[in-house]
Order: sequence, then structure tokens, then C-alpha cells
Amino acid sequence: MPRARNKEDLLKFASENYSNLMNLINKMSDSQMKTPFDFSDDEKKKEAHWSRDKNVRDVLVHLYEWHVLLLSFVKKNTDSKSAITFPFLPAQYSWKTYGEMNVEIWKRHQNTSLDNAMSLLADTHQKVIALAETFSNEELFTKKYFPWTGTTDLGSYFVSSTSSHYDWAIKKIKQHCKKVS
Repeated sequence: MPRARNKEDLLKFASENYSNLMNLINKMSDSQMKTPFDFSDDEKKKEAHWSRDKNVRDVLVHLYEWHVLLLSFVKKNTDSKSAITFPFLPAQYSWKTYGEMNVEIWKRHQNTSLDNAMSLLADTHQKVIALAETFSNEELFTKKYFPWTGTTDLGSYFVSSTSSHYDWAIKKIKQHCKKVS
């Protein structure tokens, strides 16, 4: 799927990929749902997330927490009356160390049920879509429109937290389903 470059595509691709993700999960067999993810036999899957996430729940809470980051980032910066800008990532992390944050997310949700993970994600997905709808195409896709987005545009944050991230989740779950019938 191409990357959204305007508001219309952002909303369309986010909704389509979310729907595709939910449809994929709903079609998984009992065995696919119960068997832990294991990609250790594939040398090409070296990124940390391939060994971090052990099931659908782990993937869904990861998406949920990235929605929370986006919602907080936008709220803090749009509510601020000062020249201070708030970063996307929590202060203790950077784009070089966000993998550590993802591990903390994983740890935090080990007692979250799959049903709760699905509910949390559904809720934040709707909130993210509703928030995106409040911005104009210009506000979303003009680089540096807001000083708090740095050198990029706000739409890139939405794309990364929705359609692109959903695509990542779909690919990961499909890889698992191929291994487990």
C-alpha cells in the first residue's frame, strides 16, 4: 500500500489497514491463536521485534501504546500556550533507544488479555482517526507547519502510528500464520 500523502489517503489507508488487521485476526485458527510466535529459525528476521512479540496480544498492545504516544504528543503540543515543545517519545528515550521503550511496553502488558488488547486498540484507533479529522490537509501534510513536528509534517506521525504500523502488524501475523496451520 502506498504511503499517504494527504488527509484523504491518511484516513482511508488507516481505516483499511485496521480493518484488514482485524479481519486477519478474526480468521486465525485456534492453533494459530494459541501457538506462540517463533521466528528464531529465520535468519532474515533479526530485528528485535521478531523475538519480542510472542502473540497477537503483544502486537496489539504495541499498536495501542503507539497510539497513546501520538495522542499525548498532539494534545500536549496543541494545548501548550508556551513556546516549549513536547517530544513524541517519553523523555528517557530517543529514536536510537526506542527499542528499549518497546520492550517496556511489552513487559507492562504481559497481564493484559487479548480481548482487552483488542478493546484498547479499537478505542485508540477511533480516537486517532477522530483527531486526524480535526486537522486540515495543509496542517497534516505541510512540513514544519507546526514547530513541534520538527523537520517533518504531522501527517507522518499519523501515518507511522496507523496505516504503516498496521501493515507491520499484518505482515508479522501473516508470517506466524504461515508457520502454524
